[in-house]
Amino acid sequence: MRQPFRVLFVCTGNMCRSPLAERLTRASLARTGTAGIDASSAGTHAVVGAPMHPDSAVVLQRLGGDPAGFIARQLTMRLVDNADLILAAARPHREIVGAWCPDATTRTFTLREFAALAAAVPRGGISQLDDPAGRARALTAAAAPLRGQLAAWPRGRLDVGDPVGRPMAMHEATARAIAEALAGPLNLLAGTPGGFAGAAGSPEGVT
Repeated sequence: MRQPFRVLFVCTGNMCRSPLAERLTRASLARTGTAGIDASSAGTHAVVGAPMHPDSAVVLQRLGGDPAGFIARQLTMRLVDNADLILAAARPHREIVGAWCPDATTRTFTLREFAALAAAVPRGGISQLDDPAGRARALTAAAAPLRGQLAAWPRGRLDVGDPVGRPMAMHEATARAIAEALAGPLNLLAGTPGGFAGAAGSPEGVT
């Protein structure tokens, strides 16, 4: 049996951004019936054992995700080694992963960086692959050489801001940014058109 493609989302405390990305990804995969992709998350300075931040959990549910059973965990070398794709909330998280494991650099991106690179990858060969895990592997391999296309981007444009300690509106904006960044890659893996395929539809479900 072929191994699943493992996506690891990384933020700081593993209470807001990376759990949002993990659970939105799971919701989208379940809704589209996309098999062979595993999504998980961890934090560089995790609040180990904590549930999702309550405000992020509320916003997640509005988007059709489920925060039930989530427990924050610390990023480890083993998690990095086992991941096929590592998507960081912001550049400092990406750089921590690269410092720990230089071999992981080619499969480590910020979430927004990967979304932009995935949009630039020619669809033909990838979309013709017959399984989502194969499409995910091909997309990751094709995205890495395109990093130079983002050289002119303002550096902050690659990051998703941390909503901890901020009003509910910031948690809403963070969830929208994450859902929008996930939409393109997830739709390519599922072979579906359109926006974020969460259980409740597009990010515009957050008000």
